[in-house]
Amino acid sequence: MLTERQLGIVLAVVYEYIKTGEPAGSRTITKKYIKGLSPATIRNEMSDLEEMGYFYQPHTSSGRLPTAKSYRVYVDSVTSRERLRPREVGEWQREIENRRSGIEDLMNYVTHMLSRLTNYVGVAAMTGLDDTEIQHIDLMPLGGTHILALIVLKGGLVHHSQFSLPCEIEPGVIEELTRRINTVASGRSWLEVRGVLYDFVLNGLEDVEESCRMAIRELDNFLTMQNYRFFSCGAQHILNLPHFQTLGRLQAVLSLLEQEKPLANLVHRCRVSATLKVSLGEENDVEGVKGMGENAMILIPAHARQQKAVLGLIGPLRMDYERSINILEAMVDALGKK
Repeated sequence: MLTERQLGIVLAVVYEYIKTGEPAGSRTITKKYIKGLSPATIRNEMSDLEEMGYFYQPHTSSGRLPTAKSYRVYVDSVTSRERLRPREVGEWQREIENRRSGIEDLMNYVTHMLSRLTNYVGVAAMTGLDDTEIQHIDLMPLGGTHILALIVLKGGLVHHSQFSLPCEIEPGVIEELTRRINTVASGRSWLEVRGVLYDFVLNGLEDVEESCRMAIRELDNFLTMQNYRFFSCGAQHILNLPHFQTLGRLQAVLSLLEQEKPLANLVHRCRVSATLKVSLGEENDVEGVKGMGENAMILIPAHARQQKAVLGLIGPLRMDYERSINILEAMVDALGKK
């Protein structure tokens, strides 16, 4: 448990490092942050905090740098208090609110904005395909037993999947199967209708029962397993940050963006918690991606055109968390008005 004095020192060291990129010494802390104490007193406290795992010294003669443990204290302080919104918030929100394009273009634009405003990697995910209202499903024969499924969700987001049936069936039967599926599913979420689809669809189509079951099973697998659609922008921006001059840290971010499953796991945690989530250091280590223990990620739930979404930023541990969180919250507010 940190004392009030120790807490103030931890917050000061993290803030100083975020702003300057330089280790913070005891004289800097007394001159800029805690003026009622002597440098010797601060130095002793910093030594104790180093032993407790909050700081480390890159060189014996230098000041201290914060560890992920210190960043956690700082982030918890930022998220627990009322923050002053930057003056540019209104401008950012108007940019989003003035977009009149489809949902996919909107999410791409948001990730571009996030990256441009922060110089970190902006990410977004459309979540919950299985609990988003379905506008229409089309099953189209591709020849032989191969079928293309086009799934249009509320808001205009289109998903597609190809699969094979046990045997070839006539186009007229596929058309009838499509009509019956839409009779039940259109205007509802897949979660609402999946339990009753089989009985409704199969009535009168017993001759092709196996193929009908397979088609519905494939739709079910796609809508429940492929539950996120990802958007990202700004990998080129982090190349300019000193933190990412170390190849392993950069490779970790690129690997996370390329492998959707690890990213989906992180997004899913945010979606389930339904609150802002800041993962620091080892907290965002996920299976299949090495090196994320030296990076940070902020994720926040959002709604875009009545669809569930998650917005986020990926960057170094030395991230400007207050500004980043303010920007994300401004984006969420703007998307909620779309």
